[in-house]
Parts: sequence; C-alpha cells; structure tokens
Amino acid sequence: MAGDCCDCSLDIQRLQARQRRVLAIVLGINALTFLMVLAASLYSGSSSLLSGGLDNLGDALTYGLSLAVVGASTRAKARVALFKAALILAAAIAVAAQIVWRSTHPAVPLLDTMSIAALANLGANGLCLYLLTPYRHSDINMASVWECSRNDVAEGLAVLAAAVGVWLFRSGWPDLVIASALLLMFLRSALRVFRGALAELPTRSG
Repeated sequence: MAGDCCDCSLDIQRLQARQRRVLAIVLGINALTFLMVLAASLYSGSSSLLSGGLDNLGDALTYGLSLAVVGASTRAKARVALFKAALILAAAIAVAAQIVWRSTHPAVPLLDTMSIAALANLGANGLCLYLLTPYRHSDINMASVWECSRNDVAEGLAVLAAAVGVWLFRSGWPDLVIASALLLMFLRSALRVFRGALAELPTRSG
C-alpha cells in the first residue's frame, strides 16, 4: 500500500515537472511573438494584429502565473484563474479602445507586413496549443491555460482572414470587423474562465 502511494506521488511529481517545462516553453514563445506582433501592428496600422499582440502579452503573463502555481492547492490555482480572466478582459478593453480609435481615423493597413506577421503569429500559437493539449484536463490551472491557447489559434486565423479581406477590398474595414469579432471572443473566454474558477473556490480548500 505504501509502495502504491509512493508511485502515485512520483507520478504527480513527474506530471508537475512536465507541466512546468511546457509552460516555460510556451511562455518564451508568447513573449517573443508579442514583441514581433506589436512591432508589426504599429508599423502596419492593423487593429486585428494589435489585438493579437496584446493577447500574446496577456498569455505570457498568464503562463508565468500558471508556472508559479504548478503543484499549489486547488484554491490557489482557482484564484490565479480568476486573475487570468481579468487579463483576458483587459485585452478586450484594449482592443475595444483601438477599434474606436481606428474607426475615427480610417486607414488601410500595410498588407505585406500584416500578412507575414499574421502567418508567424498563427504558427507560434498553433505550436503552443499542440504543446498544451495533453494537459488540458489536468486541473483548473492547465485548463485555463489551454483555453487561452485555443483562443490564440482562433485569433491567429482571424487576423489572417483580416489580411485576406484587406487584400480583397483594398480597405481597412475588414481589419476592424475581425478586431470586433476578437473582442467578443475575448469577452466570452473571460466569462468561461471566470465561471470555472468560481466553481472551484467554494467547494475545495486545497
């Protein structure tokens, strides 16, 4: 019986070590992608690309927090998940402000820069989702991280669609439409993570 307990403890420790390793990798990917996308969005004038950059920044912070609470109590993980929901909401507010500003200052984004950055962003987000998928059902911590990563892939596809729309219509309005859709996605995701964290808080003390 004691041997079984030791085996379980070793399995948990191995799982936590793997979680820390994958979180460190995706944190680095998102930090580098944020710098690339931010520079490209400012240069190209793309609102949807800027939303992707802000999302990558929020995710880098999220992965750092998730890394810090691997192995912590369920209550601690739920509290961090609440903070992640707040970060997603903050990204939504920033995107909303950018949409309003671009609506009053219309311009056509630079297509080449926007397209290259969108493809690179999608590739990085897809890699992160692939790395995190095996751990998506581990606990509230990894579930909320996976939720953020899945949003990233959807956001990457949306930004690429915005680039195609700008190319087809030679106008900036597809960029604003996609940015508005991303805003709704961020709000929906923040609500889902928030509800999941609240569901853990009252029932478990860690």
